[in-house]
Order: sequence, then C-alpha cells, then structure tokens
Amino acid sequence: MKVLVAVKRVVDYNVKVRVKADNSGVDLANVKMSMNPFCEIAVEEAVRLKEKGVVSEIVAVSVGPTAAQEQLRTALALGADRAILVESADELNSLAVAKLFKAIVDKEQPQLVILGKQAIDSDNNQTGQMLAALTGYAQGTFASKVEVSGDKVKVEREIDGGAQTVELSLPAIITTDLRLNEPRYASLPNIMKAKKKPLETLTPDALGVSTASTVKTLKVEAPAARSAGIKVKSVAELVEKLKNEAKVI
Repeated sequence: MKVLVAVKRVVDYNVKVRVKADNSGVDLANVKMSMNPFCEIAVEEAVRLKEKGVVSEIVAVSVGPTAAQEQLRTALALGADRAILVESADELNSLAVAKLFKAIVDKEQPQLVILGKQAIDSDNNQTGQMLAALTGYAQGTFASKVEVSGDKVKVEREIDGGAQTVELSLPAIITTDLRLNEPRYASLPNIMKAKKKPLETLTPDALGVSTASTVKTLKVEAPAARSAGIKVKSVAELVEKLKNEAKVI
C-alpha cells in the first residue's frame, strides 16, 4: 500500500508571531519555521502503519517555497521513503492546495492520503475535506485512531461530546487530530540518510493546475491587548463587578 502524507511549512509554534508594520501580513524575516504539528502526527501515523507491515511506501508531499524542502527532509528523516515539492512562492488558499494534491494523487495513485486536520498558520481545516470532494475518496476527519484491514480502514474520529467510528473503503483520505499519536524525534543517522532520499520538485504549471485565487487578504492585525484579570474574594463581589463594571448581567 502506498500512502501520501501532506507536509506544510509554518512558523514554529514556539515563536510569537509579529504582524508587518503595513498590516499586509505576518513578518517571516529571520523567523524559525517548522513542520506543522498536525502534519507531524500524519507522518508519524504513516510510519507506524509501515512498521506494522500495512504500508509499503510513504510519499511526503508539500506545497510551498523552495525552503519547504527542509520540512520534507524532516519527513524523510522520520521515515518517509521519498518526497515531492510542488514549488510555489504564491500565498495559496485551501482550494488551490487541494487541487494541487488532487493532481499528485492522480499521478501517484495512493491507497491512503493522510493530512493534518489543519495548519496552525491559516487554521482553516479545509484542505482534507476539499481533497476528498475533488477525488471522490471516502474521508475520515479528526482521526484519533486508525486501523487498516484489507481494503477497509476504521477511523475513530473526535466529535462534540464523544467519538464516532466510521469504516471507509480504500482509497481514502484521513485528517489527523492531536490524540492520534505522539510524533517521534528524528535520529541523527536518519537525518543523514534523509539527505540521500529522492526529492522531486514540480510546479503547478507542470501539473496543469491553476492556483489563481478568488480571495484577497486586505489586512492583518494582531489581537487587541487585553487588561489583566483580577481575583475576587466572594461570589457577591464577582456578581457586583459583572453587573456594574463589565455590565454583562
């Protein structure tokens, strides 16, 4: 079984994001970039399936600038067999990325596609679902447990107030939630080996995909600063402040 795993280059989750002075976007100059945490979970799940003997090949795929090769090399060090970068310097929306992944799916014909449920930069939670719609594949979103058996895959997915288990026929698309697994760290020997693993570079034009967007970012602003909270000594004082100061009751 071949598995396609999505990998996105994002600002490291430990970095405090700064907005540009002209409010045109996020300042990325000299900022540490990393693999999206949900993508790390997706890669880990693919590697675990390979270790179980279910998967024979893992292909890591990313859409982004040339520098995204760094995150793909990380995926290769974690256990992916080869990588594909669809190189684009444009700011692509979820639909454009889904169309590019659809072209890669048509090219590679994987039995399973695993994506993080969302990226921590745009936070849209859309690409996996859009890809499922474009390919016509079954989808299991927000996966907290995955079991592959024959041509079926059971996905336990997190929903409001509990969990739901769905059975999908392969080929299928899965998006990962936080509780699916704990990603491993890449060992130094594997990091060195990853440098020799194949990494193919493509372009949207080569895939015959138009990435023209109908959405334009007008302005980016940092969240408004909030005043510090206070401690109250009694319920009566809390009610009094909610009524007279916050005026919410």
